[in-house]
Order: sequence, then C-alpha cells, then structure tokens
Amino acid sequence: MPARSALVARIVRPLAEAGGGELLRTATAYLDGGRNLEATARVLFVHPNTVRYRLGRIAVLTGYDLGDPHDADTVHLAIRLGRLAEAGISGTASVARS
Repeated sequence: MPARSALVARIVRPLAEAGGGELLRTATAYLDGGRNLEATARVLFVHPNTVRYRLGRIAVLTGYDLGDPHDADTVHLAIRLGRLAEAGISGTASVARS
C-alpha cells in the first residue's frame, strides 16, 4: 500500500497539478494510445511538437522518460493506480476484480 501511494504522490499528483492537468492528460493519452506521438497529438488536438514538449516536461517534472519502456510502464502503472484511488478502490482484492 505505501508503494502505491508513493507512486501516485511522486508521479500523478505533480502531473495533475502542472499546467492545469495538461501533462497528466498528455501522459495518459500517450501511454493509453500505445506510445504513439502522432496519435497522441490527434487525440489531444495539438501539434506533435506540443506532445514532444510536454513529454520533455513530464521527464523533468517526474524523472521518468516516457520514451524508455521501463519508465513508461512505471508511469502508466501510477496513472492506473491513481484512477483506482479516485474511484475509491483499494486493496489487492478490489484490483483483481476490476
């Protein structure tokens, strides 16, 4: 449980608070969309260079580079855990059911 909270606190909260939540939306779209920069730009209705810029800001803010598969998986996990926490789901039994 502390590791989950730490991931959310270290990754999701700063992304949600920075830039009015645009960094969190960008990370979510990028990771949910298979890490495709152009597809992310289309989903967010922004230029691909904007996505590149935001990915750079995400790396600076969190220390995780979404271009690195391990870092991307870590951030994706943190975002999913944050979603579960928002929904009020906690514990492994609840996670296993969803």
